[in-house]
Amino acid sequence: MPYRGDDQLTSEGFRAADRLASATLARATFGLSPQALWLAFADWGIHLAGAPGKRTDLVLKAGRKAARLGSHLFNCALDPKAPCCIEPLPGDSRFSGPLWQAMPYRAWYQAFLLTQQWWHNATHEVPGVSKHHEDVVSFAIRQVLDVASPANLPFANPEVIERTVSTGGTNLIEGARNFLEDVGHTLSGRPPVGTEAFRVGEEVATTPGKVVFRNELIELIQYAPATKAVAAEPVLIVPAWIMKYYILDLSPQNSLIRFLVEQGHTVFCVSWRNVTAHDRELSLDDYRRLGVMAALDAVGAITGGARVHGCGYCLGGTLLTIAAAAMAERDDERLASLTLFAAQVDFTEPGELQLFIDDSQLAFLEAMMWERGTLDASQMAGAFQMLRSNDLVWSRVVHDYLMGERQPMNDLMAWNADATRMPYRMHSEYLRKLFLDNDLASGRYVVEGRPIALQNIRVPIFAVGTERDHVAPWRSAYKIHYLTDTDITFVLSSGGHNAGIVSEPGHKGRHFHMATTPANAPRLDPDEWMVTVADHEGSWWLAWHEWLDRRSAAAEVAPPPLGLPGTQYAPREDAPGLYVLQG
Repeated sequence: MPYRGDDQLTSEGFRAADRLASATLARATFGLSPQALWLAFADWGIHLAGAPGKRTDLVLKAGRKAARLGSHLFNCALDPKAPCCIEPLPGDSRFSGPLWQAMPYRAWYQAFLLTQQWWHNATHEVPGVSKHHEDVVSFAIRQVLDVASPANLPFANPEVIERTVSTGGTNLIEGARNFLEDVGHTLSGRPPVGTEAFRVGEEVATTPGKVVFRNELIELIQYAPATKAVAAEPVLIVPAWIMKYYILDLSPQNSLIRFLVEQGHTVFCVSWRNVTAHDRELSLDDYRRLGVMAALDAVGAITGGARVHGCGYCLGGTLLTIAAAAMAERDDERLASLTLFAAQVDFTEPGELQLFIDDSQLAFLEAMMWERGTLDASQMAGAFQMLRSNDLVWSRVVHDYLMGERQPMNDLMAWNADATRMPYRMHSEYLRKLFLDNDLASGRYVVEGRPIALQNIRVPIFAVGTERDHVAPWRSAYKIHYLTDTDITFVLSSGGHNAGIVSEPGHKGRHFHMATTPANAPRLDPDEWMVTVADHEGSWWLAWHEWLDRRSAAAEVAPPPLGLPGTQYAPREDAPGLYVLQG
């Protein structure tokens, strides 16, 4: 036995050495696993080398594309207005300006688009390559190509050249000043330039309310009523812990929380504490127990046991669904309904974020979190930016550094820069159990020793997906239809993961699709659903408010007190509380 114990200690020491080596390497690779990248390229390269037909096809495609470009250049020499030989992909506006149609800029960007198309062909449909490795290789090649895009090169971008000539080069001086200012803010740990105009509790997160409960993980905020009578059932909002809650309480004109209060709802919202390395052992179940369940206890005590409309955003929606399934298993009927904003419960098709999640990458992330105790959300933000590098990285490089103009800051951008951290154990469990192994949708997720089933949820569900969501693609969010046996109202909103949710009434250009599927009705696939559902102009917030009203008691009641004096739910600090201010 002593020798066995010694062997265990020795093995633990070796594992610690492995983690330390990976964590050290992670500092140089920004948390991306080089092993995962090499595995993907090896899979692709070996199978491409063993596919003479695919290689021959690529050679022929290269010849045809060269001929297309040559023919296009010849036509342009005869007619400068000759049509392009290739058009940018939908959503790619880099070459949309009129200056790009002049030579030689048109030739450069047409050649770039043809090259980009060829590499897409080269990285796809290689026999034998796994889908995940195919996606990783294609993504990596796309990042390299974007670096060389004519739009990002000052000597090849006609708009930059025109600005440089017209300003005598002062745009480049201003751009250099912007670059140095941004670098200084990054190195000193300060938020981006312009965020100082959106102070929490001053310009954003200003809806009046009180902190009515606090534990080691959450503050619960109860908002002051704005009407003389309120709906009998309160709304409890559970945001994701990867974000500060006030994305739902931004400026007064686009605050969802203020909107709900003004429509006569009693609103409670969880504000997660920004954890530190001391919280490394907090588990995913701790977030359920100390977050969702503790908040439900508080809301019930303050409102006299009223049933609650639960609302979860992103990871908060996943956690709330876990809690709802566990409650259904135990005949806990405190929930009146369930609302999910851009939330997934099935992770088989989680979108482009899966590029960064496999066994190799996860082991690398775990080693990094093991050393630090947490994962900083700025690293997650970096991954999200890479997914939309043209929109979030290169457009800023061109606008701020080459054109010399500062992109105006807004409340949503300022909120996005207010990053949080995630504890080592919780984030590892989330990535492994939910994202990698898909335990929740497969009926393997265990709460308090018992596996839970989403099919046990019987309360009506209102689920929102967004058209351009790279974090929780709407087709993935739509899978709630296949996993529950209850009435589901699904909304597909215009916009992305954040802008599609912050979609206040009066916002120009907003629209949404919406339909209710009864519990006993056939489930359509998402594409069938899309073509059969009407498109509505405006904000889906009003439709959600009406949905909540139809599932609330007919008679309104007097607003409940703000907290319960003399108990653990006594009112404390004014909203937005203390936890949201933690850096």
